[in-house]
Amino acid sequence: MKYKSVKGLLTGDESLIPVTFIDKLEDILHGFLGIVLFIISVLAAGYSLQRLIETRPFFPLGMIQAINDILFVVIILEIMRTVIVRFTDGIFQLDNFLIIGVIAAVRHILTVGASLTMEKEKTTEYFNRALTEMGVNTGIVLALVFALFLSRAARKPGTKS
Repeated sequence: MKYKSVKGLLTGDESLIPVTFIDKLEDILHGFLGIVLFIISVLAAGYSLQRLIETRPFFPLGMIQAINDILFVVIILEIMRTVIVRFTDGIFQLDNFLIIGVIAAVRHILTVGASLTMEKEKTTEYFNRALTEMGVNTGIVLALVFALFLSRAARKPGTKS
């Protein structure tokens, strides 16, 4: 018995799996992921509110935790927005991922800065490591903002792609 190659089985734009089946399966998965991300964001917001109420002293520990938690919820919501846009438009948008990266890096800068401020006994090694982390994250924020600028400039009408 002689076997044909897979390449020989398909002609033109045919596929082994029907495209409509894959599209429907992808839509179901994106819808499920959007719902899961929404539930996670609601639970994270509730947990953040609970931690805000229970943290003592409220100033500055509670406030720093609240800002960190709120930025985490914003990151989850931005990821959910990206999934929804992919679900509705059929494409992933680069801008959303860049914005998520900027928020995450800024969140880390704030966390490191807050821990540096709150630390009672700062060793030279700890201080230098914290400054290095903040410097690297600042560079990441600048690079991501520049990439966001380039991405938006490339989509402006009248630009050559």
